[in-house]
Amino acid sequence: MSRPKPATFDKKKIVAENRRARFDYAIDTTYEAGIVLSGTEVKSLRFGEGSIAESYAEVKGDEVWLVNSNIPEFSHGNRFNHEPKRPRKLLLHEREINKLHGAVAREGMTLVPLTVYFNGQGRAKVELALAKGRKAHDKREHIKEREWKREAGRVLREHS
Repeated sequence: MSRPKPATFDKKKIVAENRRARFDYAIDTTYEAGIVLSGTEVKSLRFGEGSIAESYAEVKGDEVWLVNSNIPEFSHGNRFNHEPKRPRKLLLHEREINKLHGAVAREGMTLVPLTVYFNGQGRAKVELALAKGRKAHDKREHIKEREWKREAGRVLREHS
């Protein structure tokens, strides 16, 4: 019997994507986490503003925090506007937090955000990956493998 495919998340509107993460890290497991936002942060994200290029997540106690993500101030906001680079709390189940904490502490893995998106119900979510950093030679090997697959697909299309 074949192994079931991993569940994909219902992404309706992708706001920010960390493309570099798939190249720099070998991704092991992905999790969908809710994100605690203030009102002006949600409005900025709905306008498609925001970046998670240099961000990461860390486990502090019983909570997971998204650090160094940039959601710029809302243009029509007032004096109650948010701080752009503040740490934001991520919402996960306790069992998931314990798994992440164990993997980061024992196995030296990293929590990397892959995408920020709005799901079908309009809630802001973060796709969080448990990943291991790649060395320079691993990155070169990854590039060679990707180019080889692309070339093989091109040859198969031409001959069929």
